[in-house]
Amino acid sequence: MRYEGTLRRRSRQLRRFVAASAVPAARQGGVIVPTFWWDGHPNFGDDLTPWLLPRYGVMPLYSEPRQARLIGVGSLLEFLAPDHTGVVWGAGLMEDHAHRLSYVTALAVRGPLTAERIGLSAEPAYGDPGILVARHLPQPRPSGMPVLVPHGHHRSSPALARLIHRSGDALRVVNVHQRAAPALRQIAAGSVILTTSLHGLITADAFGIPAVWTTLEPALDGGDFKFRDYEAAVTPGRTRFRAFADGATLDELTADAWAADPARIAQLGDALESSLARLASMDVGQVPFPRGIVRAVRRR
Repeated sequence: MRYEGTLRRRSRQLRRFVAASAVPAARQGGVIVPTFWWDGHPNFGDDLTPWLLPRYGVMPLYSEPRQARLIGVGSLLEFLAPDHTGVVWGAGLMEDHAHRLSYVTALAVRGPLTAERIGLSAEPAYGDPGILVARHLPQPRPSGMPVLVPHGHHRSSPALARLIHRSGDALRVVNVHQRAAPALRQIAAGSVILTTSLHGLITADAFGIPAVWTTLEPALDGGDFKFRDYEAAVTPGRTRFRAFADGATLDELTADAWAADPARIAQLGDALESSLARLASMDVGQVPFPRGIVRAVRRR
């Protein structure tokens, strides 16, 4: 199924308005803000922006980077021009390089590596907003099974295919090319997470699940920078990285898995929420959530 195109994007936006109208925080005094997130293909990590923000009274209206006033979840900052004047909440860089953004208002960025490379003079809140998902989605009953979360680039990896074959029914594999809620539930039910997707690791941290991240070919754009940036905020001085050994068993690959400190996750989550609360006092082109849409949806 094709995903690109203006008409398809507008159709997705309409569906998101309908979904947002069911979120109490969006109905009760919410605002619409022109927002950028990656919408080039279905991916649960990218879907976190339109999934999370309505729960904080913000309805994100998809906009291209230059017109966007709010930059959401993901490795998005290279899309911004040096003179961009919007607001950043939890985004990071993809590449490990300097990309000065002297005019943005950085409420939060993914980690301190991003903060240094975009030239922030004041320390923002740190952390990927994905760590907030457990505050809005009850953890499902544990399946008792390990969960593998391959990045989209790795779904056809021969090495992963061999691991999946060796593991048989003892492993659940999550397709990242889906909406946020079902992917989050599948990951959150796992006993341990093995991932090449950053948001697989972030979801594990949100729900307090031991995790390991690894790298495979083809290498991701930016290599492991986004993982290092995120862990510099969440597990400073420590990493869950484990080199992938083709032929290793699932138990061997996850033997060193551990969960991030829940107190640290809570601290970062509180700071992310507090930083977003500042948005209400800023001029970011927001308009009140249209009550007419809410009434129309309720009548359906």
